[in-house]
Formats: sequence, C-alpha cells, structure tokens
Amino acid sequence: MSNPRLYLTTALVLSLAAGFAPAAFAQDANQAAPAADEQPTEIVVTGQRASRRSRLDTLAPVDVVTAQSLQAQGSTELAQALSRVAPSLNFPRPAGVDGTDNVRPASLRGLSPDQTLVLVDGKRRHASALVNVNGSTGRGSSAVDLNAIPEVALDRLEVLRDGASAQYGSDAIAGVINLHLREADHGAGVSVSYGEYDTDVSPANSSRHASDGGTTNASGWIGLPLGSDGFLTISAETRHRAPTSRGDIDGLVSPAVVTSRYGDPAQLSASVFVNAGKPLNDNWTLYGNASVSNLDSKSAAFFRHANSSGNIAAIYPFGFLPIINAQSKDYSATVGARGNIGEWTSDFSLSAGGNKLDYYTLNSVNPSYGTASQRDFYDGQLKYDQTVFNADISRPFAVSGWASPLTLALGLEARQEKYAIKAGEVASYALGSDTTKSAGAQGFSGFQPSNVVDVDRNNVGIYADVAADITDRFSFDAAIRAENYSDFGDNVSGKLAARYKLTDSFALRGSVSTGFRAPSLAQQYFTSTASVLDTSGSVGKIVETGTFPATSAVATALGAEPLNPEKSTNYTLGGVWHSGPFEVTLDAYSIKIEDRILLSENISSSFSPQVATLLAPYGVSAARFFINGADTTTNGVDLVANYRLPTDRLGRFNFSLAYNHNETEIDSLNALNNSPLSPQPVLFARVRQVILTNSSPEDKATFGVDWNAGHWVVNGRATYYGDVIDPNAVQAKDIHSGDHTLVDLSASYRFGTGTTISLGADNLFDEYPNATRADLNVTSGNGVGALAFTRFSPFGFNGRYLYAKLSQTW
Repeated sequence: MSNPRLYLTTALVLSLAAGFAPAAFAQDANQAAPAADEQPTEIVVTGQRASRRSRLDTLAPVDVVTAQSLQAQGSTELAQALSRVAPSLNFPRPAGVDGTDNVRPASLRGLSPDQTLVLVDGKRRHASALVNVNGSTGRGSSAVDLNAIPEVALDRLEVLRDGASAQYGSDAIAGVINLHLREADHGAGVSVSYGEYDTDVSPANSSRHASDGGTTNASGWIGLPLGSDGFLTISAETRHRAPTSRGDIDGLVSPAVVTSRYGDPAQLSASVFVNAGKPLNDNWTLYGNASVSNLDSKSAAFFRHANSSGNIAAIYPFGFLPIINAQSKDYSATVGARGNIGEWTSDFSLSAGGNKLDYYTLNSVNPSYGTASQRDFYDGQLKYDQTVFNADISRPFAVSGWASPLTLALGLEARQEKYAIKAGEVASYALGSDTTKSAGAQGFSGFQPSNVVDVDRNNVGIYADVAADITDRFSFDAAIRAENYSDFGDNVSGKLAARYKLTDSFALRGSVSTGFRAPSLAQQYFTSTASVLDTSGSVGKIVETGTFPATSAVATALGAEPLNPEKSTNYTLGGVWHSGPFEVTLDAYSIKIEDRILLSENISSSFSPQVATLLAPYGVSAARFFINGADTTTNGVDLVANYRLPTDRLGRFNFSLAYNHNETEIDSLNALNNSPLSPQPVLFARVRQVILTNSSPEDKATFGVDWNAGHWVVNGRATYYGDVIDPNAVQAKDIHSGDHTLVDLSASYRFGTGTTISLGADNLFDEYPNATRADLNVTSGNGVGALAFTRFSPFGFNGRYLYAKLSQTW
C-alpha cells in the first residue's frame, strides 16, 4: 500500500470505526458532561459599543465562531473555514481572473466583499491593494484579505449580520467580522498537517483521476508572561500548496490534451502575529499587536498556442502557459491604552497597516519584441496603506425607574489612506519593433507610466451611542455617526435597535439603520491593461482591456461621472428562542443600497468607429471604468439552531443547523450614459446585472454533528449550496452551477499527553459543480478548454480533499 492516498482513506475509515466502537462511549473520567440545560455564556462585543451582552441577548444577530470550530476542518485558509460555519458568508474559489486567483474575496449576505467591515480586536483592518476587476464574484471590489491572518492567532470570531455604519463607519453595510486574538501568558501549541485532492475530474469532453493540490501546513503559538500580570502571545503559520488543474482537453493541439492550469494557484505563505497586554497600574493597561504576512502565489493565465499571434515560435515552438506571480505582503501594528478617566471608561489606540502587491509574469513573452523578448517580467506594484487613530469613552448614568443604567458611549476616529501604483519594467508593457504584434507580457501586461498614481485622503468621524434596559424585558441601543472625507464630503448615519423579551424563553429583536460606503481610493484611481474573457458576444474570446479612472478623458468620453458614496437602509426583524439545551434564532432582513459602485461593461472598439479611435492610443480593444451603476434591494432570512445532548454512555453530541436565503434585485439602473458619442455605449448590460444579482447562491444550508466521547472527537457536516449563474449575453447560454451538497467528515483522537491526531475528508463524496457544456466553452484563440467548470461555483471545483493533522499542546 505505497499510495499515500490509500493510507489517508484507510486510516480515516478505521478511525471512524474505532470511534463508534462501544468501548469508546464511556465518558472520560476527567471530563464532566455539561448539564442539559447549560446556557451559552459567550459575551459579545461586536455591534454593542455601549454595552456587553451574551450571544442570545444581543439586539442584532451575531455568530460566535470558536478557534476550535475553524481548526476542526481540513482547510488551512481562514476565509474558507469561516464560510463553512457561518451561514451567510460565501467564499468562492475563482480561477482564470488574474490577481483575484491569488487574493480571493469573501462576501456576506450576497453583497459585495467590500461592504463588510473587518475588525481585529475591534480595530479596523486594512484592505488589500488588489482590485477585483475580472469576471468573478465581487467584481469591482477591493476587500480585506482574510487569509493573511493565521487561524492559530485567533481565540474566536464574531460575525455581526446587521448594518453597522453608525457604529463603525464606512464599509459596514452587510455587517462586521470581528477577529479576536488569542491572549495567553502561558502554554503553547504546535500543529502540522498534510492534505491533497483525490478526485475524479469529468468535464464535458474528457475524464481523468487527479491527485494534486498537496498542502503542507505548520502552525504554532506560545504564551509568555510579561511580569506578573501581563501576557505576550506569539503565533506563526506557514503553508505550502501545490496547484490544482481542472481544465478540459484542448482540441487545437494534437493529441488533444489539457493545456490549461485552471484551478488553485501554487502558494507559499508565512505569517506571524504578536499580541500583548500589560497593566501599568491599577487603572491603566497598555496593549498592542503586530503582524506580518508574506504570500508568494503563482496562478496560470490562458495557454498561448504555437501559432498564436501572442507567441514567438522560435522561443516557444509548442506554445506556452504564462504564469502570473503575485507576491503580497501584509503588515499591521496597533498600540493602545485602556483605563478610567474619572467615571469614564476610555480606550485610545493608534493602528497602522497596509498591503503591498508586486506582480511578475513568468514563462511568457512580449511578442512585439520578437526573438529578443525576455521570458520573465516585473509588472509593477499596487500598494495600500492605512493609519487609524481611535478614541472611545463610555460611562453609565442612573435613570430612575429603569432596570439598568443608561450607558453613553462617545468616540472619534481619524483615518488616513494612501494608494499607489508603480510601473513595471519597460518590456512588461511596451510595444517593440514589430508593431503588428500586441504589446506587453502575454498573460498579464505590466503597469505603464500612464497608470502610475500616488494619492491619499483623510477622514474624521465622531459617534454617540446610548443603550439601556428600560425594563427587565425591553432593551434598546441607538447610535449616530457623522463623517467627513477630504475627497467627497460629509455623511451622517444612524441606527436604532431594540429587544423585547416576551417570555423567559422567547424574545423579539429588530433594528433599522442607515449606512454608507465611501468609494475606495482603488475604485477612484485604479488603471491597468489586462487580458479579459469577453462573453458579450455569442462566443467567448480574450480581449485586451483597459481599466480607466471614472474621471479620465477616456471614461468621460464613454459616459462616466465622478463616483458618489453608496448609501444604504437596513431593516432586521427576528426572534430568539431557547429552552434548556435547545436554541434557535430566526432573523429576516432587507437591505436597500443606492448608487452601488460597480465596474462597467467592457466597451469594445468594435462598438463604433468613434470608440475604436478613442481607444487606439492606449493599445487596447476595450475599456471599462467604475460607475454608480444601480440601486438594489437584498432580502433574506437567517436561521441558526443548536441542540446539545450530553449522555451518560454515548458521550456528548452537538447538533447544529444554519440556513440562509438571500435574494438581490435591481431596483433601477443609474448608469444613464452622458457620453457625447453617438450611438452611446451601454454601461451596464445583462452579464454585469446577473453577476450582481445571481453570483452567490440564494440558498445555503449547513447541518453539523459534533460528537465527543472520552478521547474521541468526530465532526460531520453537510453543506447545501443552491444554484449560481455564470451569465452570458444570451440567457440560453448561461452556465449554471446546479444544486449540490458537500459532506465533510473528520475524526480526532486525543492522547493524555496533549497530543491529538486528526484524519478527515472535505467534500467526501467528490462533488463538483455542473460541467460547462462543450458548446459554451472557449473553442478558439486562447483559453480553449480551460473554463471546464464555472468560476462562480460557491464551493470551488477541486473535488475531494483528504488530510491528516498532528497537534501538540502544553
């Protein structure tokens, strides 16, 4: 039995069989089962600036996800693991979309990834410098890279599923993800895991068995004392992942083989997080954290055939596969102090962080240079930096006759943002001596001097928040926030939330709020040239496309206007019921967003001679830009239920059910073209509209069973994903992912020495999205056979993943 896949599969089956053996049912003598009526005691801080409440007592829905829940999975990516346990969070795995292959965005409640605010211990996390400009979920967004944060550094996460701009400022339209860092002054732990995909791949024109994507992950943490009362926790993680390939055969080569590498990129990453706290005296505590994360990621562009105009046959006689190498560095630091000023509890902090993203194109060619072309190119750099100062104070005020004091919270946040684009080397973008060939590196053309930007802006916001229990049954929370941006002006938003306890077991809760999201600096100033798959015609083809700022001469001529902020109104109404070991929450919501910031159509030079003349000096065949394209309404419902069942002989069971239904509709299209051209190009047509409304599943449900008996822990989870549409200009040629259910299973054995061995399978039954019909795939030019499965699949298209993990704690 020399095949490692057989070892993993056999060991998993044996461990599960042993786990369910009667001898394992006895309760460990050192572990007392909790009482059946034990109530959750997690104290939630997210979404409650003026008060602290337990998870079931919050005025808005909050998911609390423990580090153990994340680490009980095979995935070593934070965003992937979180999407499997949070009902309304989605993390698709697109491929063939340039930089987005390497830094993938997550989205909450089917909205844009940049409409969810990410906090680390309550402080705003910086966004990635990447702009998602190609065909994927989150097109046009620039969001936080959750995978830059190591799971091992976290104690828990809180996901607020409610609008919170009045409490936290811009971006909190869909909700807030608050990451709480581990705080330990003693102890340590290490973990090493290995996994790979063991799958049968069946696209439209072929089938094969694949064993790839081998992933080795090592992580560890240690808690150290700072004096007698402080702590220093150091966490680190490194991951090496081999690429996956799920493309179909290429009929333009003989014999027909797979020439693409359509799947996960090859990645090497390392990250370190340091968290510390130290009381200075009886009144004040100094705290701080710092992190650095490096990612070296290599994804594949579309294959260039030997006879392609983008090839130099003397260099690549059989064609070539360009590799897009993204090297990303995240960095952050926070220092602050908490204490009392008179009767006011205060918190002052300064945070700085950013992301630097360098691009390289490898194994490529600049065809206009002929045989003199180099093969590897430096394409330039994207950089985003953020500095934030926070000052928060609060105190209770007694109110006669009220069940609790009224707590008043006041605060100020000042933020500076910087965004820059650095040009690549000349050969990465230039037109050489052969003017009949295209300019720049094939696969990913470098940023040109005309793309270079270096911009910044400032923002100051102040807020007030009041909360209280008026009676033992009725609670409320109200907040108002005013902000001023140096580049687009003022905004005021507010929120009112309430909770009424009808019985000791059942309570109603609801909120209404307004929100906003300022256009990011990247959305205002990003500009580049890229090879883009265009589906606006009857056959998909690759087109060199320029992205221009909305205020540029090209965009203005095509109908663009300066961007306005997005504004939202969020309504939530729900109920909480718990009795003994059973609890359930049901929350309905409606989110109306005006002036959504979207990326326009790829307006082709073939639209009219005027457009062709306009684009000719830039060496592109199509143009796009950001617009306030539409008003939308998103309606949905979240259901979360848990049942704890402790037994005397069979151990402890925890059953969980999470369901999200979510629909987005376009209320109006605001992209009214003011272009002087005649005819005027359409700025937001069917393909972009469907991506906006149907690129996330309308229905997602997860049912999980966790079993703990003696030294054994077994986790099982089934996740249902509804159909997602990958749109075409013609509805009959839309690609549907289909309805699918994925089953994940893992088993762990804990030795008395602190050692744990885990074996598992994600997507145990090797489920795939529907294969792309042969007549809908790219059949000519670049990318033939590559798009075998839709890039909009909410669970990716890699198949079964088997893994083993060894952990040790002290």
